[in-house]
Amino acid sequence: MKSWAYKWQVLVSVVFGTFMVMMDATVVNVALPKLQEVFAGGNVAQVQWVISAYTMALGIVTPISGFIADRYGIKRLYLLSLAAFTVGSALCAIAPSLPLLILFRVIQGVGGGSVIPLGTAMLFSAFPREERGMAYGFFGMALVVAPALGPLLSGFFIEYLDWKLIFLINIPIGLTGIFIGWRLLKQSIPEAKQRLDSWGILTSVLAFGFLLYAFSSAEQDGWTSPTILISMAVGVISLLAFIAIELAQRETLVDLRLFRKYHFLIGNFLGWVSVIALFGAEFLLPLYLQIIRGRSALETGFMLLPLAIASGIAVPLAGKISDKIGARPLVVVGYLILIFNTWQFSQLSFDTSIPYLLLLITIRGLSLGMIVQIPQQVALLDIEPLALPRASSLVSSSRLVFQSLGVAVLGTIVSSAAGQQPAFTGGTPPGPAVIAAFHADFLQGLQNAYIATMLVGIVALIISFFLPGWPGKVLRPRPEAELPEEAENTNKREPQPLERES
Repeated sequence: MKSWAYKWQVLVSVVFGTFMVMMDATVVNVALPKLQEVFAGGNVAQVQWVISAYTMALGIVTPISGFIADRYGIKRLYLLSLAAFTVGSALCAIAPSLPLLILFRVIQGVGGGSVIPLGTAMLFSAFPREERGMAYGFFGMALVVAPALGPLLSGFFIEYLDWKLIFLINIPIGLTGIFIGWRLLKQSIPEAKQRLDSWGILTSVLAFGFLLYAFSSAEQDGWTSPTILISMAVGVISLLAFIAIELAQRETLVDLRLFRKYHFLIGNFLGWVSVIALFGAEFLLPLYLQIIRGRSALETGFMLLPLAIASGIAVPLAGKISDKIGARPLVVVGYLILIFNTWQFSQLSFDTSIPYLLLLITIRGLSLGMIVQIPQQVALLDIEPLALPRASSLVSSSRLVFQSLGVAVLGTIVSSAAGQQPAFTGGTPPGPAVIAAFHADFLQGLQNAYIATMLVGIVALIISFFLPGWPGKVLRPRPEAELPEEAENTNKREPQPLERES
């Protein structure tokens, strides 16, 4: 089979699996009130663990997925990950209690944590350098469209059908993804067995697990609560120990020495700032629509649909253009648009017109499509094919931590201004004056959070000037020779030397 055909088979397989995992990251958010109602006795803090447990499992598994793939084969681990995610989804739908639902969400997260980094690695290995932007653009459609569709599907299922469908829908999708991957993907030959980096695994699990727990719970429990402070301390100490262990040995869980590469360093640094500026703020708009404007979950999902459509169109176009002119011009323009757009969101009021709001949402989707994937593409630009699984797992896990941090910080900014939403007292609803005061404070908190996001966007804009691309130097590969059949069959490609062209 010719390599030109195989690369598109890899793209189809990877996009299919990634779409399911990314959609499930947001599909549960809208369902939390319903889950609290179904599982009697589960308060808000307990039900929140349905999301937190999934996020923590993702963060724990993602950094070690590259190491496992190198030992046992990337195709095998990818399919097992999809299977675990599908089984976890089925179990979530039949969970008889909240503790079991949380446990089954952990199984989902364990499966989903490997899908995105391994999909990225397979994609970059299958496509030559001059086509990776285009390929990663199609891959990025799943990463930006799926999270936007999650609340829409969840709202529809909860309002008109059954909440269990938010999990049951993953079963046919997952089975199809496993079948496609099993038929289309080729198994790479695992590297020679390496020494198990047990201390690296232990400190990695502690670091990412405790940090993600602290960030997920800080907005609700408070940054100064003993639980959060202890979790932060354990996470930071474990992270420092993990870094020291990985730098002190040759056979490592992840290769932190990759940060010596300029593009890997600048791509990751920009990616960390980007996820705060982009995804950290995306949870603010549903709050505005539901709390301030009184929209239902389903209405909110429909109003966010232009963001998914616009970003879904922009991401593959941006990827193809970046193959021609490099990353810098697209990201700079994207952040200029995003910064102005974020300032416009900071001016939202109680009576902002819906058509104008939909226009702002569409513009944000376009800017997101120009920005969201290119930093990660730059980070992996000079990585040899054999090193891609660990490099992509390092990129994905670090971005997940910063994304959780961004959501936690912005949530704290909102809650510090608004306080707790007024509730029924002794069966008596809060008065109109109390509700009006809360809404005014909440709107002020949202405005403050958007201003903070705009400042982060300005930092990202400054960093983006250091990316490769027009009008400076653009990295272009020399033409690649025809791959021999055995190299094609193992899905491996020797790294090609790069030459700089003006």
